Amino acid sequence: MKRILARLIAVPICATLGACMMGPDYVRPQVAVPQAFKEATPDWQPAQPADGAPRGPWWQVFHVEELDRLEEQAAKANQNIAVAEANYRRAVGVTDQAVAALFPTLSVSAGISRSANPVAGLSTIPLVTYHQLTASASWVPDLWGAVRRNIEEQKADEESSKDLLGNALLSLQSTLATDYFALRVDDEQQRLLEEAVKAYQRSLELTESRYRGGVAARTDVVQAQALLEATKAQAIDVGIQRAQTEHAIAVLLGKAPSEFSIARQPFDLTAPTVPAQVPSVLLQRRPDVASAERLAAAANAQIGVAQAAFFPTLTLPASGGFRAASGTPLLQMDNRFWTLGPTLAELLFDAGARSAAKQQAIAGYDAAVATYRQTVLTALQNVEDQLVALRLLEQETAVEDAAVEAAEETLRLTINQYKAGTVSYLNVITAQTTALTDHITALTIRGRQLAAAAQLIAALGGDWRPDAALAPSAQAR
Repeated sequence: MKRILARLIAVPICATLGACMMGPDYVRPQVAVPQAFKEATPDWQPAQPADGAPRGPWWQVFHVEELDRLEEQAAKANQNIAVAEANYRRAVGVTDQAVAALFPTLSVSAGISRSANPVAGLSTIPLVTYHQLTASASWVPDLWGAVRRNIEEQKADEESSKDLLGNALLSLQSTLATDYFALRVDDEQQRLLEEAVKAYQRSLELTESRYRGGVAARTDVVQAQALLEATKAQAIDVGIQRAQTEHAIAVLLGKAPSEFSIARQPFDLTAPTVPAQVPSVLLQRRPDVASAERLAAAANAQIGVAQAAFFPTLTLPASGGFRAASGTPLLQMDNRFWTLGPTLAELLFDAGARSAAKQQAIAGYDAAVATYRQTVLTALQNVEDQLVALRLLEQETAVEDAAVEAAEETLRLTINQYKAGTVSYLNVITAQTTALTDHITALTIRGRQLAAAAQLIAALGGDWRPDAALAPSAQAR
């Protein structure tokens, strides 16, 4: 309430003094963007930053209850989010401090002192004790807008910190979803390898039986054994990868890896279909784009602060109170005193320090504008990258599924031919290796589809579903 009241009082003060404000008024930098995304239909259009729109719990489009729970836990316990939230609160405090500079300062002091004043004709110097009560006030009117420009700067920094908090949260959500999908891919890959180990064990037993019957050569047994052991080693390696991914998820949730685990589950995940009619305004909600734009506004205000330093400073001090010797009532009209008088100060020579400060502010603004434009271009690239990834991965999935079916049929025919003695065991090993490789490749592609879908939604700034942006639960978040 105190913060709101201070800012409400500051409004008429700013309006009264608004005639003199140094520095250029801020205008959002222009960014040249294409009329449409290259990798999508013409319905996808870039837009300007508008990060206040609700983003919604976008990860729910994957329909995974466990991921929903993990996302909620991460938002509450992730330490990077805690850092970003603390930085935002600090920025709010800095803005309030800047607003306070518009108002006069008031102070009260009370003191007691002893003094010795020589008196003619007396051999001893008398000691006198004085009591004093003083109230003072001082105000530096913001004649040239330095304080108001500083408020603009700090307010823009505050908004940028808020956007950075949103960006940290969106990045956390995307990273957690991507890691979770990678974990599920590891689980499924481990299942495929375990089934392959069982199949290769049966093939080894078949080969050994044929070797004992004099039908197969000893090399067939050795080759079958080698393939079996290599597949076991591959399964162990996937276990390492899976454990490390689980550790990464634990850290995202603010937990020690030793205190967290996720049970293996069957792989039944599918990437959502992002419709071609997604509104173009979704890119407006990118918090990193909005943060960069606010930093440009802050840098622009800094130019005004630097320019106002060239003008004189007017100070309006006032003080008054009561002063009396010990034994005399303090609060009497005869003991009162007061002082009042404005002070006008101007720095005449600083060896170019103020000019250098202004040059720094202008250069800082140019850098902030370039950073903002680069952030917009990077955001557009993120969307294009994931659009093309989803489009081509869908085609690759269809091709690889056909390859898996062909590899399975080849393996079945090759095993029958080996049993009939028409091909060597090397043909069986080749067919088994090809089938397993195609299965793992198909699984990897599906994992990449899931990751690309999550990263596309994050690149768009959040949930693309129209109802999600209007849902009360999304607005509450």
